[in-house]
Amino acid sequence: MAPTPHQAKTAKAKLIAGGKQPKARIARYLKTTEPQLVEGAKISLLLKGIRCSDSMATVLKDMRSVQSPHSKMLSKNNVIVPFDDAGQQSLEFLTTKNDATLFALASHNKKRPNNLVMGRTFDRRILDMVEIGILQYRSVNDFPGLPKKRLGSKPLLQFVGDLWGSDLNLKRLQNLLVDFYRGDPVDSLVLNGLDHVMVFTAAETSAGGQEPYPIIHQRTYYMKLKKDPQGGKAPVPYLTPCGPDMDFKIRRTQFASPDLWKMAMKQPAGTKAKKKKNQTTNIFGETIGRLHLEKQNIDKRQGKKSKALRLADKLEKKEEVAAIEDELGREEQEMKNEFKQTYGFEA
Repeated sequence: MAPTPHQAKTAKAKLIAGGKQPKARIARYLKTTEPQLVEGAKISLLLKGIRCSDSMATVLKDMRSVQSPHSKMLSKNNVIVPFDDAGQQSLEFLTTKNDATLFALASHNKKRPNNLVMGRTFDRRILDMVEIGILQYRSVNDFPGLPKKRLGSKPLLQFVGDLWGSDLNLKRLQNLLVDFYRGDPVDSLVLNGLDHVMVFTAAETSAGGQEPYPIIHQRTYYMKLKKDPQGGKAPVPYLTPCGPDMDFKIRRTQFASPDLWKMAMKQPAGTKAKKKKNQTTNIFGETIGRLHLEKQNIDKRQGKKSKALRLADKLEKKEEVAAIEDELGREEQEMKNEFKQTYGFEA
């Protein structure tokens, strides 16, 4: 278990003041909390609220199975109201204590049935939260006999619908869902490691004369890659519904302020690729370079000529001399003819 924030703060203060070194357990933990150029997978903390029904507990268990091994679920109920200041302090304490940056709190009451609050933290503080109401749910256990995802495998996430790009709340929710399910950051993927797809479809609906509101349909499929029957090199995916599936709507949101969001999105300078001068990449991924050279006078440059070119020059010069001599002979003959016509005799 990680040290509490008070223990970590006290250890840092002692270290700065030149006191004795902290205990080995605290020192190891402080080293893991230092900023890193490449962060690992984010841990999610799954919690039960004041009252949590069996169906919402099943939702948390399915989320743990999908996110494993990067998730931790607490079995006891917690007296936490997430949109209150005291509730946010409790969430910050629990996420810090369990070394988690993502959290999900499930609850059920008469005012907000089948309620799920998803959120994340930045610098041990609440960054943003989204409260959703689950309208329909099918658990993993409702699909018996079907293969399940492998431990630690990354899903393919697909977001269908124009609302994901036009609605501000859905934009932030999309970013939060990607954070929840993306797993370990990797540079490349192996096709054999892809075994499930999660599809989120956003559609507007209205009921009882109310204003239309978006409903998100989450569907999970098991994916098996098989050889292309048409002879193509790329394998063809075959999808089978495997759960969990749910339909939900957004109830309440609490997003970060622009300044805090900008700070959270800041990337370290060490991870940014240095821009190469006079080099660009086109839409096809081809690298195009530009070279700057001084103006060259090609007319005065003397290059080495081959034997064939030298023979061609000699023949060309002979033809020019022969043409000039022929022209001079014709002019001389014309002058003689004019002289004879004028004076009656040849010169």
